[in-house]
Amino acid sequence: MPALKSLFLTLRFFLLLLAVVFGLVVAFFWPALLVPMQLVLGLLVVLTLVDLLLLYAPARTGAGGVFGRRVLGDKLANGSDNDVAIYLENTYRFPVTTETIDEIPPQFQRRDVLFRATIPAGQTSIIHYQLRPVRRGEYQFGALNVFVKSPLGLAQRRFRYGQEQVVPVYPSFLQMRQYELLAISNRLTEIGVKRIRRVGHSMEFEQIRPYVPGDDPRTINWKATARRAGTGTDTLVVNHYQDERAQQVYCLIDKGRVMRMPFEGLSLLDYAINASLVVSNIALLKHDKAGLLTFADRLSTVVPAERRAGHMQKILEVLYKQRTRYLETDYQLLYSNIKSKIRQRSLLILFTNFETLNGLQRQLPYLRGLAKDHLLLVVFFENTELQHYLDQPATSTADVYNQTIAERFAQEKRQIVRELQRYGIYSLLTPPQQLTVNTINRYLEFKSRGLI
Repeated sequence: MPALKSLFLTLRFFLLLLAVVFGLVVAFFWPALLVPMQLVLGLLVVLTLVDLLLLYAPARTGAGGVFGRRVLGDKLANGSDNDVAIYLENTYRFPVTTETIDEIPPQFQRRDVLFRATIPAGQTSIIHYQLRPVRRGEYQFGALNVFVKSPLGLAQRRFRYGQEQVVPVYPSFLQMRQYELLAISNRLTEIGVKRIRRVGHSMEFEQIRPYVPGDDPRTINWKATARRAGTGTDTLVVNHYQDERAQQVYCLIDKGRVMRMPFEGLSLLDYAINASLVVSNIALLKHDKAGLLTFADRLSTVVPAERRAGHMQKILEVLYKQRTRYLETDYQLLYSNIKSKIRQRSLLILFTNFETLNGLQRQLPYLRGLAKDHLLLVVFFENTELQHYLDQPATSTADVYNQTIAERFAQEKRQIVRELQRYGIYSLLTPPQQLTVNTINRYLEFKSRGLI
């Protein structure tokens, strides 16, 4: 019975059988064809039996099989392209043609995960493809189905491997590692992070070093130069400063219903979570302390700002568990908790979304209170689909009316930026796809200007 369940006849077999049946029908009217067609039918049966023998013969007779396995990481990155590899090894003594169907989790809604390959005898073939999850959680992979055909191609045998593999989907740690490697090699400009000119000097002194052409004359240490001149050395020396370190950087993530809106499959909450993971890692690389706070109608999670081994893993695990709540966000609760829990002046990066000026004005007193004690950056999202609609030419009166309303919503977003600037609150209006890069740019700008 297991052999019958794994046996499938191919299209080639049915086409040949159809041709034989047609020939036998013709032979009914032309008897001279009857014997040749009977011989062809017998030859088809013999070849089919030989094909089955090649595919199912015991291993001791020289036959083998095709062994396959799926290789992927112990977790997937949300919103990123994750590499998946399928290894196929042919242990038959003849080349085989394979069709591989990978039973991927239903969350991907893909029906095209079928791969064809020809594998020589005793050789291995590797199939690569990518999966892009758009929701965090556990994803269950099914079996790896490998359909094998011999050179005759009349029948195929199915092998099944790797059943019931559960893989969690975390915030985009692949994106975090990409930014980390680029930051270490000073290549962040390749992905849009601007090289920001330093304005003024940090007050954190590092060392005294000899003057070289191009140094700012204002950094010359005249007293140290005079002392060196007394010893017979007439070289100028300058003070060298470094970025202020150990500053606190908190990512505040709004989990209210406004963050449920999807763009390119990912919700605004997931965009904010991925950006928070990358910004926290960059802050640690800049020797600052990274913290996290999530909130909606109630305070969800608080991770105090620290810089120690394993802190990024702690932030990653916390972000993995976040879910959108469908209630109104309580900014008064946010203000009172920050007032009591974050005593040191910190950079607060608030990921939220305001669609109307009235919605901002209801929360403005609490934002002004936060900006009084901390450096507050309000990050909210530009509706890219709305902008795409505005870029289309109007072809009817209804399109004119619709574009007028759409322009009103876009204008209200710009008014929100001006309203925040009016009260001295920094803001960032960004497309969801550019959220991470734009947020890093603002953080580095604040560092270069000595605001934190």
